Amino acid sequence: MLLMPPPPLTARAVLEAVAVIGTAGCLFFYFLSALALASFLSDRRKKDKRKKDKPAPLPESQLPPVSILKPLKGVDPEIWESFCTHCEQEYPQFQLIFGVSDPGDPAIEVVRKLQAKYPNCAIDLIVCDRVLGANIKVSNLVQMLPAARHELLLVNDSDIRVPSDYLRKVVTPFADASVGLVTCLYRAVASPTLGSRLEALGISTDFVPGVLSARFLEKGLHFGLGSTLAFRRGDLESIGGFEALLDYLADDYELGRRIAASGKRVELSTAIVDTFLPAYTLRQFLRHQLRWSRTIRDARRWGYTGLLFTFGLPWALLTLLAAHGARWAWLLFALTFAARLGVGFAAARVVLHDRQIFRSELLRNIFLLPLRDLIAPLVWVASFGGNRIHWRGDSFVLKDGKLIRTIAPS
Repeated sequence: MLLMPPPPLTARAVLEAVAVIGTAGCLFFYFLSALALASFLSDRRKKDKRKKDKPAPLPESQLPPVSILKPLKGVDPEIWESFCTHCEQEYPQFQLIFGVSDPGDPAIEVVRKLQAKYPNCAIDLIVCDRVLGANIKVSNLVQMLPAARHELLLVNDSDIRVPSDYLRKVVTPFADASVGLVTCLYRAVASPTLGSRLEALGISTDFVPGVLSARFLEKGLHFGLGSTLAFRRGDLESIGGFEALLDYLADDYELGRRIAASGKRVELSTAIVDTFLPAYTLRQFLRHQLRWSRTIRDARRWGYTGLLFTFGLPWALLTLLAAHGARWAWLLFALTFAARLGVGFAAARVVLHDRQIFRSELLRNIFLLPLRDLIAPLVWVASFGGNRIHWRGDSFVLKDGKLIRTIAPS
């Protein structure tokens, strides 16, 4: 009896198979993300238990003084309130150093007002009149560093608002000499615009699970987050100082990577901070996402390629279309949607304690999630289509993670 050859594969069958494989890969990613969230929460509970078991908190005499460096450009949303939280820390000794590159920057007036309100707080303002590299933020940090009086340094973004025990929580891990850098997760406070809400939703439900998954898979963090970068001056000097980062776009990532490569550990603090988002239009949101995507693409090439298997809803929707609405495809779509919601909202609520996600706009956020998830793979594909980015009003070409200045956008 002659065996009949199998029928040739049709384009639809190939598309369906590829879509199912992509969806399965995303479900596996969601499973890993759930494990990563559980691991982080378990570690946090252990730290909290150790604190409770101690007879008393660390005495103030043993808390090292800290110099906080905050490079500025312009006035971010809620900047005054955010600056005030830095001055109202429950911490014995710290110094605030603000740096601007433009002597006419409107942020200067805010710092002067801060100095007047908190005369007993050590607040310095440095006008950084030299351009030392393509990354103006790092150029400012190089010029701000000589004003730092203390061995322990902390850099955070200008739009960060912190809790009153922020410095205590960030500094505590440095009791272990093997810790070289401490960083923090952050939640975003959105403006009312669609672009701003999509950005905040992505930070809570995509970015945070991604960070924790990297921590889980790589047995610890090997990079830093711009919301908080705390380190010893000696460890900074050992990696070449801020000067080594002058042309890198992802200076926070690069700083953490280099300290980790030196043999020191990167620790994720129990402190959670807030970042206040501008009122992004949809176009500004897309431009920011494209810059962020190209930054990650150059910093973590293999990890960025793997993001293809994090777009669960688009893959499941493609499966549904390729299968012409078959019952099994609907079940796969429902499973993927449930896993996506479960991991995303667990990260937002349980890890970040982000109450925005669970207020009266819950249903609106649920409906925004599929929209954001459909935009994400389009941005991912577009990120491979060029190297030009726009950042803080300037235009650059990105090459191997480094910035090459072109001309300011019109």
